[in-house]
Amino acid sequence: MTPPNDPDTLREAKKAARAAARAVRAALPSAGAGEALAACFLAEFGGLSAGATVAGYWPIGDELDVRPLLGALAARGHACALPVVVRKGEPLLFRRWAPGDAVAPGALGIPEPDAAAPEVRPDLLLVPLLAFDRAGYRLGYGGGFYDRTLERLHRGGPATAAGVGYAGQEVAAVPRDAYDQPLDWIVTERYALKF
Repeated sequence: MTPPNDPDTLREAKKAARAAARAVRAALPSAGAGEALAACFLAEFGGLSAGATVAGYWPIGDELDVRPLLGALAARGHACALPVVVRKGEPLLFRRWAPGDAVAPGALGIPEPDAAAPEVRPDLLLVPLLAFDRAGYRLGYGGGFYDRTLERLHRGGPATAAGVGYAGQEVAAVPRDAYDQPLDWIVTERYALKF
């Protein structure tokens, strides 16, 4: 999708796309999707080196649950982490977390690891989304946290970004602007796409 030249038009296009994407995601069946995602990832995702650090997310609402995948990766010797919101307008940071570790509500009420958990730099970042397209773009929630985080991570060296969502969240084109960061992969409960 060619970005609209007018920022107001783009803002309205994203707002409408978010509303539509939320409705679509809310209607998708979630039973067993986290386990199917884990199986699809393990079968199709390439390039994850031994011992790589993987940052996931704690699912909120009807987001696809990545915890079964994080558990499978931890069992294979990968370090896991969860994001921490520092403050609005800032990139996320990541703290070490393992399945079974306690979490507590953070700045936005989203469960985060304990503040004493070590900060890590992920090699692979699993990114939640509202919608995605086959050009490798995602529609996020509008806070810009992941776009700022991906920009910072890429400046600091290699890091792979994999959008995670239901196959039913695919759209023809995501409205985007110059600040939206492309993904390297999309992984769903049914297929994986590499860009």
